[in-house]
Amino acid sequence: MSDEQSHEHERSEITYAEHYHPARPRSLRHRARVKSPVPRRSVTQDGEPTGTNPAYVSWLLSQSMLADANEISRQFSGSGTMWQNPFANPGPRQAVETASVWFTAYPLSLITRPDESFLAALADENLWKAFSDIGIEGVHTGPVKRAGGIRGWHTTPSVDGHFDRMATEIDPAFGTEAEFRAMCGMATWHGGTIIDDIVPGHTGKGADFRLAEMKYGDYPGIYHMVEIEPEDWNLLPDVPPGRDSANLDVPTEEQLEKAGYIIGRLQRVIFFAEGVKETNWSVTAPVVGVDGIERRWVYLHYFKDGQPSINWLDPSFAGMRLVIGDALHSLADLGSGALRLDANGFLGVEKSTEGSPAWSEGHPLSQAANHLIGSMVRKLGGFTFQELNLTIDDIKQTSEAGADLSYDFVNRPAYHHALATGDSEFLRLTLRTSLALGVDPAGLVHAMQNHDELTYELLHWSTGHRDDLYPFRGAPTRGEDIAEAVRADLVAALTGPDHPYNLIFTTNGIACTTTSAIAAILGVPAIDDVDDAVRARITRAHLLLAMFNALQPGVFALSGWDLCGILTLAPSQVSTLLDHGDTRWINRGAHDLMGADPAATRSTAGMPRGRSLYGTLPEQLADETSFARQLQAILAVRSRYAIATSEQIDVPDVSHRGMLVMVHRLAGSDTLQPGALHVSVLNFANEHVSATVRSEHLVPGAVVSDMFTDREVGVVDDLLGFTIDLEPHQGHSLLVTAPTVDDPAEGDT
Repeated sequence: MSDEQSHEHERSEITYAEHYHPARPRSLRHRARVKSPVPRRSVTQDGEPTGTNPAYVSWLLSQSMLADANEISRQFSGSGTMWQNPFANPGPRQAVETASVWFTAYPLSLITRPDESFLAALADENLWKAFSDIGIEGVHTGPVKRAGGIRGWHTTPSVDGHFDRMATEIDPAFGTEAEFRAMCGMATWHGGTIIDDIVPGHTGKGADFRLAEMKYGDYPGIYHMVEIEPEDWNLLPDVPPGRDSANLDVPTEEQLEKAGYIIGRLQRVIFFAEGVKETNWSVTAPVVGVDGIERRWVYLHYFKDGQPSINWLDPSFAGMRLVIGDALHSLADLGSGALRLDANGFLGVEKSTEGSPAWSEGHPLSQAANHLIGSMVRKLGGFTFQELNLTIDDIKQTSEAGADLSYDFVNRPAYHHALATGDSEFLRLTLRTSLALGVDPAGLVHAMQNHDELTYELLHWSTGHRDDLYPFRGAPTRGEDIAEAVRADLVAALTGPDHPYNLIFTTNGIACTTTSAIAAILGVPAIDDVDDAVRARITRAHLLLAMFNALQPGVFALSGWDLCGILTLAPSQVSTLLDHGDTRWINRGAHDLMGADPAATRSTAGMPRGRSLYGTLPEQLADETSFARQLQAILAVRSRYAIATSEQIDVPDVSHRGMLVMVHRLAGSDTLQPGALHVSVLNFANEHVSATVRSEHLVPGAVVSDMFTDREVGVVDDLLGFTIDLEPHQGHSLLVTAPTVDDPAEGDT
């Protein structure tokens, strides 16, 4: 071959921008695609915004989620593309294999370049190079479609962080559909996956709700809403000026139940606030319908009054059609590979016996609806996860016929408790209870911080098993008492006058970031005083928590607040957002992952910049001692040994209360001895520990090696154990391989 020919065949390194790679998942599953995107129509605003004005009705229909659902669904009906994937059973390990390390974004808090959208920032090639270097394979965008409501010809803002969706269209505040598709393509180019959201429990008060109020077509069937006869309007409260609905008080709720209109009180009132939300029912002001008739409706909302609940068992099945159409749009039109199901535990409600609350949680209809959604997504080649605080029993049940993965709200407060007390007893209890009840850790999303508070409801112990006895602190203890003790420990360690930078959020948990929680545990009185020495201690403990989540089966998820080491905001910085008691805004400080705008003091959405202990990703990747570089080493071990799809087989007793040991069976491969074990050994105590690790699954004579250095560190003794030294807040990832047998014929290997 001539030099000229050789030169012709040489290829320089190409970039995504130079060569667009068709989007496809890492797995080999077939992915369905739309034949044409959902059309976005512009309709003229003309006349009064009432149901008798055809122009207004057409304008609402142009923004309707149900109308879009009907449009996109027709493209798949009768198509063989819907039969290429198995769908009946959840596939947690297939989901983990698709993307086992996630970055969870929060649109309101990401600092971008000037005039750059949130979605364009997440499509940045340098960002994805940094993610790939660290070992991040998936990005959960958070909700980015239009949310809030419509009043007349005008839109109203979101009342719940964009979880009150009102359209399938991307909110211009976050970018465009073209930018979303570009982000999906960039993720695929780097072997990653984009995870989007759907909300099967409710919508905002957008076009669909307004058309339902007007009694247009199937639209009232989307919601749990009941038309009240005019002769009974005297039972209803007046709607205050400037509002479109009024919450019912308890006596009115009871009267309407007795009159046969509604099913009355539910099992609990989420976000209860006296004089604001006393029941789960609200009534509309009089609304003129498309037929000219004036009506008032009472509607159900589990959450805020701007989030009307979807009715999954109306004869029109309009609500189901809306939700499935939204899923089709995200997966098959925009190009995401997975969906989070939000508020998916509140999809069924049923009247109970007289005097008892309506059956509204744990209803079989919720399970059936989740099975339908999960099955449809699997048919399309994607997967789902649910971010719902459940008992361990409920997680087990939903894993059999619902979402592919569930958020790990069971162990997250437990590992914070272990760090806060220097005692892993409660964490060992949560892990063992999950194993005993058949919950596979590979089916869980083990997350650090997200946009919410540090949840400590501990539902498994405080509600589902409150009267059951568990071994705790040397005596059989009721589940409810364990939950109260753990909550009290967390409140004392993380909040109060000694740690004013973390705040309690209602009865759900504590508003904090991971780094601010660690600062409180370390006894830092003021986060403004964190110096280099304290930052090093925070980083060490932060990496310990990362090791717990990453060095076990399942998905490992972390946020920008974790990657940059963001501390909480001062309440004065977000005082207007705290007016209604939502303290979570202090843990949502803006952060700049890539150094896009060093001079920015706020995100585009207006969130104040939080103090970063670790710096930007480019800065950290240039420093071998940084949080990101050390996280990279942890994730490299996780990937090399396929820990994400291993099997957890033991959480043994420990010789020091601050220790935690998890034993996992690794799958055999060409480079790994069949039957090899992975042992995570973590020290939650702020002191040096010299201890023995024992497990009935260890074999005498087996060699123990450090997975980070490949250095032999011990041999399993005849008592099925080995010794290990740990510095304060240190962790080890160990490989245990069976002893070599010279002649297998002479005995068992």
